[in-house]
Amino acid sequence: MLGAVFKALGQMFTRPFRTVLLKSVGLAIAFLVVAVIVLFRLLEWLSGTGMEWLELTIGPAAHGPLAVLGWIVAVALGVGLFTGAVLLMPAVTALVASFFADEIAALVERSHYPADPPGVALPLWRAVAEGVKTAVLAVAVYLCALPFLLLAGAGAVLFFIATAWLLGREYFELAAMRFHPVAEAKALRRTHRATVFTAGLFIAGFVSIPILNLATPLFGTALMVHMHKRLAGGARRTLIEPRRTRNP
Repeated sequence: MLGAVFKALGQMFTRPFRTVLLKSVGLAIAFLVVAVIVLFRLLEWLSGTGMEWLELTIGPAAHGPLAVLGWIVAVALGVGLFTGAVLLMPAVTALVASFFADEIAALVERSHYPADPPGVALPLWRAVAEGVKTAVLAVAVYLCALPFLLLAGAGAVLFFIATAWLLGREYFELAAMRFHPVAEAKALRRTHRATVFTAGLFIAGFVSIPILNLATPLFGTALMVHMHKRLAGGARRTLIEPRRTRNP
């Protein structure tokens, strides 16, 4: 597995990958900006509505203390936005990966497995649907882990483990679906769930590194292309034709 990790890292910044890297980073930044703006507006609305309700309930005498509380809430909003931006990265990169997974996978296959039959690109709707599903699950995990972040880092550990499972699953299935029908790709992932989860830990570690995590779609896809080749095996890979004739 470490060999696959080093291969993925080694190819990330090579010339063929640079164009995809720039496109994926640009899209990740755009999605992240939108997510932070939405989060800010939501928190701002909640805090503003809450302050107005308290002042109406307690009366004008509470205006001064509530103003101080408002400043505290404003600071908390800033910290919350920063924390939210960090914790939303798995969701953002999962969504970005759905747009570029086939392009990245094709580059890896041509570079490292030129003698093997190339995979077939997923329909865009299928790839995006998988990315949206993973992004929604990642946000749900973020919301569940948020209350535990103050409990000696328990929330961070839970979030890291859940991120490894979610991203490992998505990136492996996107790589496997280039060679298998959807059901077979998912079955292959379940058969090797422990190995896929372990590989997902590397992706979760990568996505936790600020700035560098914008390149997670490249690293995660490249890593899982290598893992799929290893787990499926050349002799056992499903032929491309059945994948083309599967039911949508």
